[in-house]
Amino acid sequence: MIAVDEALARILANLRPTGPETVPLPEGAGRVLARAVEARLTQPPADVSAMDGYALRAADAAVGARLRVTGASPAGHPFAGAVGPGEAVRIFTGGALPPGADAILLQEDATAGDGVVVPTEAPRAGRWIRRQGLDFRAGEALIEPGRRLTARDIGLAAAANHPWLAVHRRPRVAILATGDEIVLPGEALPAGGIVSSNAHALAALVRAAGAEPLVLPIAGDDREAIAAAAAAAAGCDLLVTTGGASVGEHDLVQAALGPEGFSLDFWKIAMRPGKPLIWGALRGTPLLGLPGNPVSAFVCAVVFLVPALRRLSGLPGGPVETRQGILGAALEANDRRQDYLRAALARDAEGRAVVTPFPVQDSSMLATLARAEALVVRAPHAPSLEKGAPVAFVELSALGA
Repeated sequence: MIAVDEALARILANLRPTGPETVPLPEGAGRVLARAVEARLTQPPADVSAMDGYALRAADAAVGARLRVTGASPAGHPFAGAVGPGEAVRIFTGGALPPGADAILLQEDATAGDGVVVPTEAPRAGRWIRRQGLDFRAGEALIEPGRRLTARDIGLAAAANHPWLAVHRRPRVAILATGDEIVLPGEALPAGGIVSSNAHALAALVRAAGAEPLVLPIAGDDREAIAAAAAAAAGCDLLVTTGGASVGEHDLVQAALGPEGFSLDFWKIAMRPGKPLIWGALRGTPLLGLPGNPVSAFVCAVVFLVPALRRLSGLPGGPVETRQGILGAALEANDRRQDYLRAALARDAEGRAVVTPFPVQDSSMLATLARAEALVVRAPHAPSLEKGAPVAFVELSALGA
């Protein structure tokens, strides 16, 4: 068995980001930027007012002075002239500062009428003026590649005059569930059968990670059926199988795909749940073989599939993020495998995250997994811990899981 960190490093080392594609600006949200966004203009394009009021010369605007209003400068309609001694121009937020003006007199700090404005509070030179290029200047790099674009990024790209964005293509992920015992939801259950849940949970997780799932037909415990189903993954960026990853008589993924060009990197990891896990390539397509137990498959997907999808999407590789909390219940010492305990998540009176592992951690219990909000991460040979001890955990909602 190899350690979780080593297994993840070997997975990520064999993956490369998908190529770029160009999408309309509104469709860029949630995508990973492939080429930098540079400003195509300067913002603001000129000195502009930050408030409604009057543009004037600070030297002329003593309290009680009478200034002649010579025009207006609303946003988008600059005043054509200049501000001379004893003059003021009515200005509005975003309006261009006329030549000659060096201050903004707020409208609430003045009285006005009959073409004259009188300051009731003297303005300060430079105040309430947004200088040209305050936000950004033409040619400035605003958004670097390798960033998943937020709504804020889309707004910035729009302001920088970009109607299109170059983003990484969404990774295409084929998902193949194997086993004689599984049927699709809604189908009649044969004797000893169970409903297939893994493929659907994994497809949802793949979508949440920004990739495109392709759920293949279920393949029974038959080498030819598994090989034929896996062939449908040609053209995908990753093939994920569930079931058949162990060494039992009915665990046939490696045996079925070996003659089809499958090359194995590793297949056992020191973690719980999820010891049997396959990593390799099928005729150049990376293959991640997950266990058949639903909880094992999902936890392994959180630990390995999500980082793999991030790498394929153009994001930096690395393990999923852990957070710090305190235990809501005591834990016994761990053995040689890294453990991922399904747990409830709450906040105490001090705002600290409190994670409480469920008492039963069986790898077949989907109802417990669905109620879980966190995975408590325990290193190999971790000592026993008392209630209230600090602990690391993965918050599942942060992954869309």
